[in-house]
Amino acid sequence: MDGTVLVADDDRTIRTVLTQALTRAGCKVHATSSLVTLMRWVDEGKGDLVISDVVMPDGNGLDQLPQISAARPGLPVIVISAQNTIMTAIQAAEKDAYDYLPKPFDLPDLMKRAARALEVKRRAPTSRAPDVAPTEQGGDLPLVGRTSVMQALYRLVARVMNTQLPVLITGESGTGKSLIARAVHDFSDRRSLPFVVVSAADLEGMDGTSSILSRAKGGSILFDEVSDLDEEAQGKIVRMLDALGENAPRIMATSQTDLMARMEDGRFREDLFYRLGGVTVDVPSLRERVDDIPLLADHFLARAEREGAPVRRFGDDALDLVRAYSWPGNVRQLENAVRRLVFTAAEDEITRAEVEMVLGNQPAIEPLRSGGEGEKLSASVAKHLRRYFDLHGRVLPPPGLYNRILKEVEAPLIEIALDATGGNQAKCADLLGINRNTLRKKITDLDIRVTRRRKLM
Repeated sequence: MDGTVLVADDDRTIRTVLTQALTRAGCKVHATSSLVTLMRWVDEGKGDLVISDVVMPDGNGLDQLPQISAARPGLPVIVISAQNTIMTAIQAAEKDAYDYLPKPFDLPDLMKRAARALEVKRRAPTSRAPDVAPTEQGGDLPLVGRTSVMQALYRLVARVMNTQLPVLITGESGTGKSLIARAVHDFSDRRSLPFVVVSAADLEGMDGTSSILSRAKGGSILFDEVSDLDEEAQGKIVRMLDALGENAPRIMATSQTDLMARMEDGRFREDLFYRLGGVTVDVPSLRERVDDIPLLADHFLARAEREGAPVRRFGDDALDLVRAYSWPGNVRQLENAVRRLVFTAAEDEITRAEVEMVLGNQPAIEPLRSGGEGEKLSASVAKHLRRYFDLHGRVLPPPGLYNRILKEVEAPLIEIALDATGGNQAKCADLLGINRNTLRKKITDLDIRVTRRRKLM
């Protein structure tokens, strides 16, 4: 890697780490904790790449992007920020940042991006004059997360929001698919135009599609849960899309089922599938971003407080249980559970027992994808147990059935968890939500063989 990099961050440790890593890679580095100093260097013609934090003692790094672009067209800027929300990523894209990374960032990843920025000429800046600031429209969106899957989602939304391509948003129920669609519209250059959500009822009648287009006025149209539409409604959408002319609206659709599988089964029109799938945005489940659960829980606690609810916080044990739960209903289920806890908790600190009470009547494990449609693990286990009893005919199984069955379930659960964590018992115990000593005892009692691997989750 060759070039001069300007680093602006008020955290001395980050400045030191980046300076050492970039210097070892062959770069010259100028580091500062001041945006004023950074802009002076830019004006003097120094630097081939800028790496800048957002929140600085003397200003906002994002606000400097237009000035950097005006003073040094083509100078790439990588934005790093602890503000891990979709708004930060979109603002960075709107102000023409070369790239965006959340804190804490992965140093090798940042180095790769820096190398690309130094080697590839930055695209010509585009001029956009948003009539509504993103922070004014989307400040309360619960699209928050610092996990890699959410950051990748933010960057994808930022890249596609001002294209003309249709967007298909997939994901389980409660993941926030409609929020992503709304964000694509609200942060795009169509933000001042209508956002129309279409249901099956809107497609009925002779003038259904023409009425939808009239309401949209060139804005955005969202077909919510398009997989639920019957063949007649799907045909109307195809004909509507084929007739679109100039000033056509942006087309988006959401689906919590696999549209390709439905198409292959003959339950979804092939021509509609390919018309909707310009860009596919897959929204991860909470199980895929466990580290975001405390962040989301805090968000919902703060929202409830703003709405006049009592001030609450989670105790450590309570938050551990919240993290360990599988959340089959995803973000929507988490929000409802947090709101219920806010009003039912006896003290300011929410206890583990109170969380257990709220989650006690809710499903603990998500539906099994490989079983029958919607079948849960409990149903699968029940079938196995009924067959076990049937095999004994009119005679009861031998005594001690409870412990035998628990052992049958517990052993593969621990083995699979150990395999997923590469044999790391500390990580495995945390994943299972049990004490490390308890895990060691179970490994011994169940005669489980532990093998260390490099693959860690």
